[in-house]
Amino acid sequence: MDWFRCWRGKHDIVRRRASAVEGYRTPRRFAAAGRQTSSRGSGNLGGGECARRLQSREGGSTLWKMDALILHELHQTLGARFGTLAGEPVVTDYGNEAEEFAALRQTAGVLDLSFRGRICLTGADRSRFLHGQVTNDIKKLRIGEGCYAALVTTKGKMESDLTVFNLADEILLDFEPGMTEIVTQRLEKHIVADDVQIVDAVPHYGLVSVQGPKSREAVAALGLFESLPGAAFHIVKGEDATLGELYLANHPRLGTSGFDLFIPNNSLGAVADKLIAAVRQMGGQPCGWTAFETARIEAGIPRFGADMNSNYLPLECNLESAVVYNKGCYIGQEIINRVHTFGHVNKELRGLVLRDMAGNRAAPGDKLFQQGAEAGLLTSVVYSPTLKADIALGFVRRECNQIGTELTVKNAAGEIGARVVKLPFG
Repeated sequence: MDWFRCWRGKHDIVRRRASAVEGYRTPRRFAAAGRQTSSRGSGNLGGGECARRLQSREGGSTLWKMDALILHELHQTLGARFGTLAGEPVVTDYGNEAEEFAALRQTAGVLDLSFRGRICLTGADRSRFLHGQVTNDIKKLRIGEGCYAALVTTKGKMESDLTVFNLADEILLDFEPGMTEIVTQRLEKHIVADDVQIVDAVPHYGLVSVQGPKSREAVAALGLFESLPGAAFHIVKGEDATLGELYLANHPRLGTSGFDLFIPNNSLGAVADKLIAAVRQMGGQPCGWTAFETARIEAGIPRFGADMNSNYLPLECNLESAVVYNKGCYIGQEIINRVHTFGHVNKELRGLVLRDMAGNRAAPGDKLFQQGAEAGLLTSVVYSPTLKADIALGFVRRECNQIGTELTVKNAAGEIGARVVKLPFG
């Protein structure tokens, strides 16, 4: 298959499969909007020294890996401490995890999620192509709508989860950090005679999120959008003479209310400043990954790379909302529909409240037992400020995963009591 190069600004090269359609014309799109703002601010389209290219092993798309968050200096002024997640830089906290968690649960917290993966699909066949790749119904999405979906193998096992947004000239995919190469190569593998191109959006757009009960008020206070998206996974565009083209998605990541802002990298700092000021007015604050993870686990929401991986079917991970059974053919569909129609899964993700025994603390990977027989394993473990106890997500075998079932966690330090509870916690 022939390849050609598309130069997108002086800092970025994207390789794409040659379209089977003659006379392909590059549309005005999400990734291009980032380039349009490159003359403003610093002019570093991909974050300058904060980013480097990462060439895929099979000669596919040129991907970008961040050495440091574009807003690193801003986070430093706010007292941030830093870490890494799947090789990507993250803010772990701003010095007070308890207050950050409280903001996410009670008011609103601002999170820099620019470390997450973001790619765009362009070309006339993009919707039909993606429809045949993922578990949800892409063809039914109108412009400005989106959905949650899974990318699975021919055997129905998870490869990645995805948030899909259908924009006017492209489809935007948002997913966990460290997954860009895997997702891109999986999609490229199945582009044959389709008019579909894959563009890495990370060099062009950052991602700042506001989560919590007052997140809608915080976004409205920005005054950057004529209207706010009302339903989950709906997305709107705003245009500002200084900031460029902005996208606002209704995306409750923690089970309450939440919005994602996709912002040109050169405007990322200005918008983040305004958003932090807005949440502070209502008692909120910037929040780090530690508080986010605590709130996520309390909400009972699985995360790919922690609670989901290639060993599991979507149905084992409580991803019913990501699967449509009557949408037609897609990769992995036969296995998933067969399990749904004729059988059942042997294990499912459950919530567990843990009972401390002699100071022993559970950890992801610890195994669960019932009456001496192995019953499952833990995937995420955290102390719950709400329940004032350690809680966990984990996979539990079907015969012992009913609410109220008592189990035992065993590790090198001893045993810990565990009870299966209804999700979300609390």
